[in-house]
Amino acid sequence: MARHAKTDSDVTSLAPSSPPRSPRRPAYYVLSPAASHPDVVASGGVGIGGGAAGEKMSLAGSTPAESPVHYGFHHHHHHSGAAATHHSRESSTGRLLFSDQLRSGGPAGTVPWRRLGHGSGAGSVGDDEDDEDGGRAGSPSPWRCYALAALAFVAVFAFFLLVLWGASKSYKPHVEVKSVVFESYHIQGGTDRTGVPTRMMSVNATVRLRFRNRGTFFGLHVTATPFHLFFDDLTVASGNMKEFYQARRSGRVVTVSVVGRQVPLYGAGADLHSKPNNGRLGPAVVPVRLAFLLRARAHILGALLRSKFYRRVGCRLDVREAHLGRPVHGVAADCEYHDGR
Repeated sequence: MARHAKTDSDVTSLAPSSPPRSPRRPAYYVLSPAASHPDVVASGGVGIGGGAAGEKMSLAGSTPAESPVHYGFHHHHHHSGAAATHHSRESSTGRLLFSDQLRSGGPAGTVPWRRLGHGSGAGSVGDDEDDEDGGRAGSPSPWRCYALAALAFVAVFAFFLLVLWGASKSYKPHVEVKSVVFESYHIQGGTDRTGVPTRMMSVNATVRLRFRNRGTFFGLHVTATPFHLFFDDLTVASGNMKEFYQARRSGRVVTVSVVGRQVPLYGAGADLHSKPNNGRLGPAVVPVRLAFLLRARAHILGALLRSKFYRRVGCRLDVREAHLGRPVHGVAADCEYHDGR
């Protein structure tokens, strides 16, 4: 009895004086003994007291001591007889967490591994791996970074294109009708294509206009609608301008011939006349209207970014039979310019 009390005292004195364990230990995994070691449970039922022995062996198989990593450690302390170490193993076993099952395709009858989780006290295992897993889970995916970088690049590039497009709009081309010269004018009687008798007009004019590209970082492809010469609402002459390219910060003078030959006037030209009229009437003065639309297209970044300009021109002029072959006086004041279609 005294010897037993001395042993308890020794155990009590040994427990606090045992060296402290490392706060972190490598993680290990334990297989469930029921499926992975069926012989352990089966061997426990042989002989007298087999139930108790089998229970002990089953409990031992469910502890971390069965792991190859921890086996030497458990064997050493079992011979030393430290009860505190046995209590620590039981509390550590109580902190086991079930992990996800192994991927399919493994050997038949295998049981999922169980991994030791975080512990509240010192000596808990698996802390390093959990810290690493937590760091990887918190870090952003590289594909997400690539997507964000691509989105940022697209946004910056679109903003750059918008700035260029807005800057190009401040460099509108300059268009001005420089002069209009009526070369010929003649009224005569005749018939249209269907044989209806009517008065017919022939007129020939030359229009000169000045075009200048004021853009500093783009050239212009310039086209125009047909140049129409109207008497009332009837087109009596027309002409086409050739397409051209105008480099940046440069200009040119464009000449367009507007011609109409034997255009039927029907009832619109009842009061019109022309020489020779046997001296009964003076030189004719015929009010006409010149109209056209000038289009300029800028390729700022090739086909990726384009800017378009529209300039509508309208001039009210008089065909003076006495001044044929000379420029119309005051044509600059008689013309109006409007942006847009």
